[in-house]
This record gives sequence, structure tokens and C-alpha cells, in this order.
Amino acid sequence: MTKAPLLEIANVTLGVPALHVTIVRNASLHVAPGEVVGIVGESGSGKTMLGRAVIGLSPQPVRLIDGDIRFRGRAFRDMNAEEMRAIRGPGVSMIFQEPMTSLNPSMSVGRQMEEGLALHGGIDAAERRRRILAMLERVGIGDGARMLKAFPHEFSGGMRQRIMIASAMLLRPALLIADEPTTALDAVVQRDIMDMLAELTREYRTAVMLISHDLSMVARYADRIVVMQHGDIVEAGDKEVVLSAPKHDYTRKLLSSLPARAPSRPEIGDDPLISVEKLGVSFVRRGGLFSRDTVKNAVRNVSMDIRPGEVVAVVGGSGSGKTTLARAIAGLTDYQAGTIRFCGLDLSDPKGEARARYRKQCHMVFQDPFSSLDPRMKVGALIAESLRILPQIPKSDHARLVTEALLDVSLDPKLVERYPHQLSGGQRQRVAIARALVRRPSFVIADEAVSALDVTVRAQVLSLLADLQRKYGFACLFITHDFAVVEQIADRVVVMQDGMIVEQGTRDAILDTPQHPYTLKLLSAIPMLEPTETGGLRLKWRHAPETAAVLQS
Repeated sequence: MTKAPLLEIANVTLGVPALHVTIVRNASLHVAPGEVVGIVGESGSGKTMLGRAVIGLSPQPVRLIDGDIRFRGRAFRDMNAEEMRAIRGPGVSMIFQEPMTSLNPSMSVGRQMEEGLALHGGIDAAERRRRILAMLERVGIGDGARMLKAFPHEFSGGMRQRIMIASAMLLRPALLIADEPTTALDAVVQRDIMDMLAELTREYRTAVMLISHDLSMVARYADRIVVMQHGDIVEAGDKEVVLSAPKHDYTRKLLSSLPARAPSRPEIGDDPLISVEKLGVSFVRRGGLFSRDTVKNAVRNVSMDIRPGEVVAVVGGSGSGKTTLARAIAGLTDYQAGTIRFCGLDLSDPKGEARARYRKQCHMVFQDPFSSLDPRMKVGALIAESLRILPQIPKSDHARLVTEALLDVSLDPKLVERYPHQLSGGQRQRVAIARALVRRPSFVIADEAVSALDVTVRAQVLSLLADLQRKYGFACLFITHDFAVVEQIADRVVVMQDGMIVEQGTRDAILDTPQHPYTLKLLSAIPMLEPTETGGLRLKWRHAPETAAVLQS
């Protein structure tokens, strides 16, 4: 017997009538009780806007132009504001993409979690506290009594996401909308959070709309998949059918955009371009009025080499020290122990000749180009800024070099007159890469340079980086938590845990025959999608999670 849909979206069109803009067109889908429906698509496909419309939280200018959204058989069009508020929480709840922006920074975690129970629960303060503490324990947050008094900024990204899930599940909603719930989290934390979310929703028989651009994650946890492009639902069906035999061209494009292992290159035997020996980086955490200062050893006894023309990927979980290591090598963070050498020259003197030469040969591409590009400067000025420290290049040549740099990253030279906010995320990242390469450095550091991009844009940027690296021969230190990216771009891999290197070697050796338990744990956290003979994909574990668990113990 077929289950009656909990949620029905029938021929829904969303848009901004005043601007004659349509965001979602004629969308229809349903979600049954206890079912997980994954909605995938690129940025701008309308998937988040559709999810927000279900809970009645569309941005102010966006309107439901046509169609119906029905929850438990009742159309939202027939409900007033008070009735909609009554549904939010026990009926429909939502986990937003970035918990730091959706949690109130001026309120303690306890007060924020209590709000929903106070509004909908009809229970006294003591019972609310008991339920909140029990839910915090369920989501893996210990010492709940102390955590209730803490504020969002005192937690890591993974912990904040757990708090969001706990808040959403406190009222045991019938439908949960999870909008990119694990974006930018490392593989192990991502798996832990999704496993915990799946367990909670099974326990409470909660249906889930899982909005994501991470196809492997959706394939692991969803029952059905809905594919959106430019506001249209172009394909929908059971997970196995959509993945193994995609019917729409766009679905096939999405599936073909997943990173694949590139052919391995011969090992490079040249002398190291960058040599790091026994590096140590520590930070002092200032104590409060009644507590002492503490020292955090972010990087400990790290030694590694990067050869000319080589791509070395540094992987590890959040807090493993990989970004601190990258910033120390770039000269953006002081180090307290060890040495860093460039072409054999010690870089310890910040005012020395070696450091001055190194600054001209090293450039960094950051994770978020929107925050690393000056919003007051146009694209042309942003790229040309890198040329100012090269006095041998006349200013009259700057415009030509900027044009060449934009063409290198497949951007229209006319974009020189645009500001960063006028570009898409992928375009901004291309500008950041052009800015890094315009002066032809011998060494580039890319810190999570593609983690915030959707699957097709990420594929384009990775392919672009690989082409440029082959063309100009620069060495690259690539910081990432995504092993799929490592497969496509890396020659060698360095694995970090708790500030130390636990394993390093060639890409194929690390991915296929990992020796350290932590490496195996990372590799077994999230499944991969491998091509099938029919042109689709199927879910596959790189290493069985059970094997990793046994080795870890």
C-alpha cells in the first residue's frame, strides 16, 4: 500500500513579480513520512528557495506565483500567519546551511534551544531543560549543563551544526528540511553528523528534504533524488535509477563532473623548492579574569618537501593544523620552531634577502574569494595589484598582463570593470587564481580553494588549475579535506592529525594502501561514486568502514 504524501508540491512557481523574475518553474514533488528525498543542482538552481517556500520563509520579495504546497493535505495558501507559525517546529523544521549566521550570536545556546519548546511544547522550564540536555547528549555534545551557557562562537563548525540539528529535532518535526547541512565540514565530521541525523530521523519517523550539491553524500543517505537546473526539476526518481541510468543531459553532466583519478606522473627527483624541517607553530589563548593563559600547539615537528612542478595535497580533519601549516609556509603566520627553506635559503629572517625573493615567488589562493578580494576594487585593479612588487615590469605592461591572466582562467577580459560582488562564486575564484598567477610565481598555496563551489564549477576550477600548473610548471601546496579532489590533482599526499604528519607518500599509495589508522578512517568516512558500464554511477566505499573501525581500535 502506497503511503499518503506528507508534503505535496504541485506545479509550484516562485518568483519576484515586480521584477518579472522567475526563480522556480512548475515544480512538483512529494515526500512520504519517513522518506529522505535528496534535491541536487548547481548554485542558483532554485533548490534552497524551494525548501524555504515549504517552511514559509522565502525572502520578502519572493512570492508563490502559482501552484500549491500542501502539508498533511492542507494548502499553505489557506493558512494565515498564525497557523503557519504553529506548523513551524512540530510540523516542519529547517537546518540552514551556515549555523554561524543562523544562530543568534548574542544569545546563549540554551536560550536559543529553549525558544521552540517554550512556544510549542506547553511544558514547564524544568522539563524543557531536561529535554534539551537529553537531546544535546543524543547529538554527541557532552557536559550539556555547561554548554547551555556558552555562545555560538565558542563552538567549532561541526559542534554548531550539531546544535542546529538538536534544536530542529527537539520538537520531533514530521518534516525536516536540511539545506547543505555538511558544507565545508571535513569527511569524518560530515559522516558523523549525517549518521546522527539519519538515526534521529529514523527514530522519530521524520521525513527529510536533503538539499545539497554533494552527490556522494546524497547517494548515501537519500531514498529518491530530484535534480534541479535553472529553476526547473529536470529529473526525479529512485536513487539507484537516477544514478545508474540518468535520462536528462543535465543529470549526466552533473554526474560526469565528479572528480576522477588523473594518471600518475613520474616522481620528480629535483632538489626541493620548499623544504620544511621540524616546524612548530603555537598560539597563546588568553585566559579570563580567573583563568590562566594556555598554549595551543597547532603544528608540531612537521617535516616535508615540495619539489618544483609538484602538487602536494595536505589532508586532515578540522583542527588538524593543515591551514596553520600553509599560512606558516606562506609567511602569514609566525613559527616558533624549525626551519622553512626556499631553494635552499633559510626564510627565518623576515627582513632578509631570501624572504624578499620568496615573497615574489609565492602566492596564496584562499578558501573564500569573496572575503579575500577587496570589495572596493575592480577586477582589473585586483589582479594588477600583484604586479606592484615587480618593479622590472613597467606599469604600461600591466593591462596586457591582466588581460592574459583573465584569458588563462577562461574569463572575458571585459570583466576588468566589474566588482567582486558582480561575479558568481566560480568567477570570483577564477579571479583569485588569475591574481595569484599573473606574476608567474614558482610556488602557489591553495587553501580549500574549491570546497565552497558546487560540483560542476568545482570540476571546471580543478581542471583549470591542473592545466595552468602543467602550462607554467609552478609547484602547488593544496590544502583540502576532500579526497575526491586529491585523486584528480595531487602527485603526493600529506596526512595531518592533531598538528602532526601521520603519513605521507605518493597519491596512489596513500589512497590505495594507507598505513596509518587515521588515514584509513578519513578514506572510509564518505563513499565515492564510480562509473558504471551504462554511463551512470554507483556507490562504492574506498575502504570498508568496518575495516577502518577495527584498525582504529
